[in-house]
Amino acid sequence: MKPVIGITTDVQQDGENILKNTYVQAVIRAGGLPMIVPVGLEQDVEQLIEMFDGLLLSGGNDINPMLFNEEPHEYLGVVSPSRDSSELELARRMLKTGKPILGICRGLQVLNVAVGGTLYQDLYKQNDSPILQHIQKAPNTHCSHYVQLDKGSLLESIAGSERIQVNSYHHQSLKEVPSDFKVTAVASDGIVEAIESTHEQFVLGVQWHPEALSAAGDAVSLRIFERFISECAN
Repeated sequence: MKPVIGITTDVQQDGENILKNTYVQAVIRAGGLPMIVPVGLEQDVEQLIEMFDGLLLSGGNDINPMLFNEEPHEYLGVVSPSRDSSELELARRMLKTGKPILGICRGLQVLNVAVGGTLYQDLYKQNDSPILQHIQKAPNTHCSHYVQLDKGSLLESIAGSERIQVNSYHHQSLKEVPSDFKVTAVASDGIVEAIESTHEQFVLGVQWHPEALSAAGDAVSLRIFERFISECAN
């Protein structure tokens, strides 16, 4: 039996749920059975969690800063309140189950906010030091900058290296990271690129998009999904 992986969707202003096929294909390629989760199922979270062997929190719009006790910055982007509430509820409940979770881009940020962390609403306007281009203008299959991984981290063991190349499509980033997580990868400008659980549970959040890179055959990205699915099968 293939492990069942719940994948969260984005939601448009008109309420339409959308999800890029690269997420679905990455899970299938790694041996999982994807189950697309629409927004608005908070009341059914317990039943959903029973069905899932793992959860993939996908990318998308900005997170409402009121959820981490801040008012909106001038450069805050589009927020999706219904998606925020659905995903935060799913993330918090899944974190209590011990089941594996993979957070991608916004998904990394959801994990952080779910346990009391905060975000830079716009990493360019809220940092005084020089910042790399984190919204690349190249195709999403192109790696645009380097990331340094902590030696001995889960991510380093998956990558087989302490330095990898990633793509980049975000203007929000992690600010305060609670003790439930540890930062295990940063860009050369200090922006947080990955977090992992400080508990036994497999929880990995990455700021880039390995689902897009895996479609182009990137070895590290493929191994991220393979390790995630392997953990979900246990």
